[in-house]
Amino acid sequence: MITTMSTTDAALYRLMTWLSPAYPLGAFSYSHGLEFAVETGVVRTGADLTDWITVVLERGAGRIDGALLAAAWRATQGGDDRRLAEVCETAAAWRSSAETALESSAQGAAFVTITRAAWPHPDFERRSGMVGVSLASALGTAAAVHGLALQPVLLAYLQAFAANLVSAGVRLVPLGQTDGQRTIAALEPVVGRLAAAALDTDLDDLGTSAPLIDWCSMKHETQYTRLFRS
Repeated sequence: MITTMSTTDAALYRLMTWLSPAYPLGAFSYSHGLEFAVETGVVRTGADLTDWITVVLERGAGRIDGALLAAAWRATQGGDDRRLAEVCETAAAWRSSAETALESSAQGAAFVTITRAAWPHPDFERRSGMVGVSLASALGTAAAVHGLALQPVLLAYLQAFAANLVSAGVRLVPLGQTDGQRTIAALEPVVGRLAAAALDTDLDDLGTSAPLIDWCSMKHETQYTRLFRS
């Protein structure tokens, strides 16, 4: 007996694949300024790590990326390439330091290259030249052309973003794996709120308020010894 996946199963499979640590985006090499925060003693414990990532999500790049992903998904689904170009232009400008800009654009470019090769789709191919400026816009566009629903994509993206920072924190502080999982569990309601909020966020009303994270990211650029690229 041959069993085939339903449309819903196939969408879930692609979403899990694209946001798996095994998808070769190089996410493991970025700490979003966390490396400098650990070196200077701002982040020392599991509780500190939870607080740090909560701010990244609620007041920094997480909030921005959720809104950008949703806007890119909607523009793509609606066939509005002009709007998609505007979203991508905004995404390219919406980072406060050189390293966080690289973090977003390098992963976005990698996502486009890998997804074009492994999951080809003519609509994504046509838009691939504009969406690689950020991972959020690239994922939102790919998800729309492949028929993935927006809300689970937002939830999965933000969880993957948070989990990658937890992984960096476990290595840097250092923390045990159990402490890392406690942090991921503690971030569940934060991720849920942000995914829901991104559905109703207008890019014109968007902003960030995470100066310490921005400062740590900028200081990381000249940190003497570094394990991470951001």
